[in-house]
Amino acid sequence: MNKDLIITEIKLKGIRSSGSGGQHVNKVSSKVELSFDLDASNGLSDNEKDRLKQSIGNRLTASNILLLQCDEARSQLKNKDIITKRFFSLLKDGLKKKKKRIPTKTPKSVLKNRQEAKQRQSQKKKSRKKPDV
Repeated sequence: MNKDLIITEIKLKGIRSSGSGGQHVNKVSSKVELSFDLDASNGLSDNEKDRLKQSIGNRLTASNILLLQCDEARSQLKNKDIITKRFFSLLKDGLKKKKKRIPTKTPKSVLKNRQEAKQRQSQKKKSRKKPDV
């Protein structure tokens, strides 16, 4: 993953935020939308692209474009910083190889203790019965 090349491929667009906020919200485009074309990217290898399609495929559009939005801060500049950090952490997490789970065996001592506990419980129940005549 070539971070410097990917930064040049990101498209950022300012949009007006939704919701309450009065006159200021209607004038200022502080919300930021990030779009990144996964297929056209030169900063990622083909292997990395395939891995990202598998891991974050549900966040991609039909044409493999990743769209992210941020309107947390009141300034567009802060929102740009937030969205680029979020974008790179998403890529980093998507490119991680997941460890294969190795199933573990139940220890023999645990199995033995379980059987002994069942025997003790059985003896307790038997001792409460009336004796056979």
